[in-house]
Amino acid sequence: MNTSTETSTLTERYQAVRDLTEQLALPISPEEQTIQPMPDASPTKWHRGHTTWFFETFLLRPEQPDYRVFDDQFNFLFNSYYNAIGERLARPNRGILGRPSAETVGHYRSHVDEAMAGFIDSDAGQRREIAELIELGIHHEQQHQELLLMDIKYTLSQNPIRPAYRGRDLDPTPAVPQEWLEVSGGIFSIGHLGDGFSFDNELPRHEVLLDPFKIASRPVTNGDWLEFMSDGGYQRAELWLSEGWAKCDTAGWSHPEYWIQADGWHQFTLDGVTKLDRHEPVSHVSYFEADAYARWAGARLPTEFEWECAVRRLHPDGPGEQDNSLDTGRLHPGGPGGDRLYGDVWEWTASPYVGYPGFRAAEGAVGEYNGKFMVNQQVLRGGCCLTPRSHMRFSYRNFFPAHTRWQCSGLRLAL
Repeated sequence: MNTSTETSTLTERYQAVRDLTEQLALPISPEEQTIQPMPDASPTKWHRGHTTWFFETFLLRPEQPDYRVFDDQFNFLFNSYYNAIGERLARPNRGILGRPSAETVGHYRSHVDEAMAGFIDSDAGQRREIAELIELGIHHEQQHQELLLMDIKYTLSQNPIRPAYRGRDLDPTPAVPQEWLEVSGGIFSIGHLGDGFSFDNELPRHEVLLDPFKIASRPVTNGDWLEFMSDGGYQRAELWLSEGWAKCDTAGWSHPEYWIQADGWHQFTLDGVTKLDRHEPVSHVSYFEADAYARWAGARLPTEFEWECAVRRLHPDGPGEQDNSLDTGRLHPGGPGGDRLYGDVWEWTASPYVGYPGFRAAEGAVGEYNGKFMVNQQVLRGGCCLTPRSHMRFSYRNFFPAHTRWQCSGLRLAL
């Protein structure tokens, strides 16, 4: 599986990402591409259509006078949350789209790709603001590649026969002892450095004051989590935030998402049901669970600023081949290698998702991309095993509500 977008031209980067989305969707049948088992998990077909709609809506329609719209109804069906664009299908109803078919969505993608190929190389496509918008669309599609796989995993897990997305044996993860890495305090610059792409929520760059702290050399593992469970972690209200304890109680949480107890612990993966690997990073836990575990362990979650400061000091070259990203093809946390600061699992932080000092969303519909979600969400850092390597960076800020577990999220402790 090749997810590299480090190619020489914008056209090549565009086509590489578009081709990868289709490659990732290929194992999913047309029938499965329509299923939406919960409001948060969009159908595969919808992801394919929405990422195509982005390029048609923000680039081809306004910038190409002779562009022929594929289907006017798609503006309603595949708009996600852009109020400035117009009415849209409610998110929980995306699974009712028996039509357009998965095949028709494929024709839609080809239609837009053909138009984009000429547009990118045109005079209009070479304008700086247009090139930046194309780059945004490429990174937007990379976000949806990750979401597509997370949603596929949840969809397949709800099938009583638990079918596999593919069938591969996962290499075991070596035992790696946890160490505490010391980071001295001081004033640090936080945010995107200005080289290469970033989302608007990674800016403006600003300074923060941090006390000295320690951060764990590795994420919390499945084996660590089993100890938490054995000590009554899911039954001890004193470990939990009030809202978290209420959610734990009403949802009946007693273990991470996808864990199965049957003659020992197993878990559902994109490769089907496998025996639980005690040494791999625990995944599919909510912020509430991560916070409770940290309190049980006598530690805490790092702030997003501590995480960024530590990673820039300890891993200044950024993500590489040693990090478990989508590029490795494993599609699951863990595996060969030692300590990693990127990949494996998105790591919950103690920081709420808010704008940096001086943040201002862009004008127009594209300004709805990040800013409107800056409430009731927690920041996660680092990328995961489903994140394209070229999409990872130390300043990247992912965010989810505190109760969610379907995404590939884990934790790393701090002191």
